[in-house]
Amino acid sequence: MQRFVLNQKNRITLICAVLIVIGFAGGLVFKNETIAVWSLMVASLFGLAPIAIQAYQALKVKVVSIDVLVTIAVIGAFFIRNFEESAIVTFLFLFGAYLEQRTLNKTRSAIKELTEMAPESALKQMDNGEFEEVEVDEVDVGDILLVKTGAKIPVDGTVISGEGSINEASITGESLPVAKGKGSTVYAGTILDNGTIQIVADRVGEDTTFGKIIELVEEAQDSKSEAERFIDRFAKYYTPAVLLLGILVWAISRDLELAITILVLGCPGALVIGVPVSNVAGIGNGARHGVLLKGSEVIRDFSRLDTMVFDKTGTLTEGNPSVSEKIYYEHPDEALEYLASIEHESDHPLAKAILAEIGPVKLWSVEDTEVVKGGGIVATVNGHRVAVGNVAMLESENVTLTEQAKTDIARLEKGGNSLVLTAVDGELKILMGVRDQIRPGVKEDLQRLKKLGVKNLIMLSGDNQGTVDVVGRELGLTRAYGNMLPEDKAAYIKKLIEEEGQIVAFVGDGVNDSPSLALAHIGIAMGSGTDVAIETSNVVLMNSDFSRLPHALGLTKATFRNMKQNIIIAVGVVLFLLAAVFFSEWMNMSIGMLVHEGSILAVILNGMRLLGYKLRK
Repeated sequence: MQRFVLNQKNRITLICAVLIVIGFAGGLVFKNETIAVWSLMVASLFGLAPIAIQAYQALKVKVVSIDVLVTIAVIGAFFIRNFEESAIVTFLFLFGAYLEQRTLNKTRSAIKELTEMAPESALKQMDNGEFEEVEVDEVDVGDILLVKTGAKIPVDGTVISGEGSINEASITGESLPVAKGKGSTVYAGTILDNGTIQIVADRVGEDTTFGKIIELVEEAQDSKSEAERFIDRFAKYYTPAVLLLGILVWAISRDLELAITILVLGCPGALVIGVPVSNVAGIGNGARHGVLLKGSEVIRDFSRLDTMVFDKTGTLTEGNPSVSEKIYYEHPDEALEYLASIEHESDHPLAKAILAEIGPVKLWSVEDTEVVKGGGIVATVNGHRVAVGNVAMLESENVTLTEQAKTDIARLEKGGNSLVLTAVDGELKILMGVRDQIRPGVKEDLQRLKKLGVKNLIMLSGDNQGTVDVVGRELGLTRAYGNMLPEDKAAYIKKLIEEEGQIVAFVGDGVNDSPSLALAHIGIAMGSGTDVAIETSNVVLMNSDFSRLPHALGLTKATFRNMKQNIIIAVGVVLFLLAAVFFSEWMNMSIGMLVHEGSILAVILNGMRLLGYKLRK
């Protein structure tokens, strides 16, 4: 019965409205007091039913909710035969709840839009080689799927044949299509704008990037910030306090109408809902723009940060370095083959650049490989001890550097190159300078971050100091440090937080820099939709678009401001109403409930403004 009544709440609201109109028409137009009284009495009882049920459910779990206050107030008004106010209060309360739900549903539009994008079916290759349409839940890892023009990609997978352009807005927030061909990675929920492709399923269902995005946004919108937890605790004690105040006023004044009016006016509805609606709208805006904010607490810390620390490669630079200059010492032919053999087994970004520069050469078997963390690789190739890495590592290998080599090293470092030295049996054979290009637009984005209040822009890199200085000067960074291992970066982040008392965000690739991402107040991963980036950070820029970073910071600042505005509105309205009931003649229960519901709608509409937030250029 309780469930039935609550499910009919909207219809009950409509019936109350009709009965109130009949009641006032009967009394004012037709001068029929009987119709007026009975219509308003029935409206009061009808409207009170769902409110009283909610109050009873709250009291069962030992919570004095807003519904309890309104129920007591309406019953009190009913017994003092103030049927006009009892009917109007119940209607306004129910109608306000209806409007709140409607507008709150809009703030959750990010989740709704994402779930609507989720693919429902797929064309799966069967045992006979034919493709048949199946439910997406029936697709397993390793299945081969056919995707035609206009269809959604059903799983995360790899293209095995065909070509096409894919709209990846659901993953990256970027609406421009991305060309895909054999070997390209595709993501569930994206749309094939044109072409036909076959893909092999790598991840399915909730394990897909799209599934994880939905899960993260849902968790973030359901999470509670420190402010929300405080307000929940405050409301837990505030609401009973209002009830006690009403009882105390009645005990002193014997004015029951004044006491029940205080119960209505003191309801903390706008205060309870103001902060959550700001959080939900802010997180929803971020999700639509390729920025995942993992929880309400992230918004508070992000909005207050004063220092942003960046990894260099793949963050401030494109992460696709190329050899800018090479210098050979003595006979380099065999050394080039040894170098290519070692780099062929490495997945380091510099390895690809070196292999592209060397070209096709004979490859030797590589044995006894030893990776020197932050230094390079030492291995045995064709019976020779070969060391490939930076200056510090070669010096630890007791490789002698001639004066000419030192001069060349200094010149390449000054030009902003990362150095790769190759020594064979303790003798330097090859010196290569590798440069990575700065991401287009990064300099302008860093200036926007400064305008948003970030005081310190710091770069930490494993590259040599010369390279780091060149990039730092070009981008106008506050500080730039080179020759840093992952543990050095983590130690520096710790120092900024503990010794200098700064609120720090670290921006990295989410893999090598995971200690720094974890230590910083806010870890920001240049994601490209990778699992590691999603799992290890507080904020993910889904398509590794650096320009989203100013938007993310501006959005969190706007969201935090919006929270404070809603708290001011909520508290201000309650104080105004309570002052009016004690110091004015015009305040009554109906007016108070109208203003109370208006304040709730005001904070909701204020929060909804965040759905359309865009950072001004």
